[in-house]
Amino acid sequence: MSSFKPNPLSLSVPDPALDRWLRDSGYLNLLDSSASTPTTASSSAAAPANPASASAAAAADVLAIARTLASVLALNPFARLSAADLAAPTPPWSLAFLGPPGAASYSWPPTPTQARLRVQENVRRYARNYAALAIVVFACCLYRMPMALLGMLAILVVWEGVRYCRERWGLASREPRVGQFLLHCAQIATAVLVYVCNLQFALVYAIGLSYAVMMLHACFRKLTPPNLPDPGKRNRRAQLERS
Repeated sequence: MSSFKPNPLSLSVPDPALDRWLRDSGYLNLLDSSASTPTTASSSAAAPANPASASAAAAADVLAIARTLASVLALNPFARLSAADLAAPTPPWSLAFLGPPGAASYSWPPTPTQARLRVQENVRRYARNYAALAIVVFACCLYRMPMALLGMLAILVVWEGVRYCRERWGLASREPRVGQFLLHCAQIATAVLVYVCNLQFALVYAIGLSYAVMMLHACFRKLTPPNLPDPGKRNRRAQLERS
């Protein structure tokens, strides 16, 4: 029989309850730091005594890395993305998106759960940054593939011509069948131009490269507080205090 009875007024909170509270309250950066600290401490404290234990530790590390990668690849990063995240202001590229260089902003996720948490939360936070990067990557692919760029311009000309004809002659109200015929012709012309100009390869390259960059950044980027301090405001506050 225990000498001490549990105190109902104690401030001790079970770890699952604390993690749930941090997740619901938005303190995901604390959850990230608390999850990475014990792993680094235990890895630094555990020193292999002989080559057999060293090889076993290396195999365990490889399995942990493979498990984390498999967990991230099987994850849908857009599961928690909403329209409000896309409508929010774009985070600063240097202060929030890239962050300070080194271990202060990037690290390997210690557990698969932490990797999934990072990916989903970073995709929500930096959705507009990732969208801008995808547009830049697609523009670079079009620049490297002139035929695909010409096909893209030709498709824009075709659809702009259809829109002009529908508005100029009022085909939507006067002759709806002619308007539908023009739409079908534009769709067929788009499919032909996409196939002839190899525009589908530019789309595949842009989507694949953008997705890879997004997943790497979201997985390695540490969770930081959503409201980062503004260094300009801090300097102005220091000047006011000195005056």
